Amino acid sequence: MRAPIERAARLIEAADSLLITAGAGMGVDSGLPDFRGPEGFWRAYPALKGAGAKAVGLRFEEIASPHYFRADPALAWGFYGHRLNLYRATVPHDGFRLLREMARAKPHGCFVFTSNVDGQFQKAGFDADRLLECHGSIHHLQCLEDCRSSIWSADEFKPEVDETRCRLTSSAPHCPDCGAIARPNILMFGDRGWNEARTVQQQARYETWRADVRSPVVIELGAGTAIPSARLFGERQGAPLIRINPDAEAGERGRILGIPLGALEAVRAMAQALY
Repeated sequence: MRAPIERAARLIEAADSLLITAGAGMGVDSGLPDFRGPEGFWRAYPALKGAGAKAVGLRFEEIASPHYFRADPALAWGFYGHRLNLYRATVPHDGFRLLREMARAKPHGCFVFTSNVDGQFQKAGFDADRLLECHGSIHHLQCLEDCRSSIWSADEFKPEVDETRCRLTSSAPHCPDCGAIARPNILMFGDRGWNEARTVQQQARYETWRADVRSPVVIELGAGTAIPSARLFGERQGAPLIRINPDAEAGERGRILGIPLGALEAVRAMAQALY
């Protein structure tokens, strides 16, 4: 892997800024599940494979839906409450710190585009004003009915979850305006009720930043093709793109340089090549 790593280091050296695009694979080295395929999802949430009459064989695309907040809120918040607790407890791996150090040397720093909802970039010290969460954030809530188009912090919500049944055992959060049940401010599958206002503001800040930079390099980490939001966003930038993914094709093809490694291993290797 020496040649692709050295080439990546040269691309980073030549850039005036970093655009970091990240998918679920970015969190694997921190111990987070990536839900790859139904079996991978059920290993993380065995209760949803068939441990209850209301949860027989539920796939990620089914439970990650507004439907269950109406049909079975305890189940929906069992799933999302567990994820919220997991993300709060997770320590971002050292690759986050190394990326921040790379960005610090650039005139325009970095901007992060992520399809992850876990808040790990903020937790790792990245500037929240330089972050675009295209699918929203589990650390924010909205009314299920979106009665007043409000979004608020989930900090006061402390979910208690029976993990063997994937069910919330404490009280669910409710809208402070109308009293309806609250849901995460996340774009779900089949979702017509997501309040995108927070993400729209992030998009506007990105466009302002992007207008000022001249020679960015995209560092894509753990962005797959099943939900290709982060991958497609990076490809549309017309900039050199370093694709870090265990499934990536090694070597340079056009603007894309593939490095078939996990996020932490690849970022460490690039940092060593740079410094």
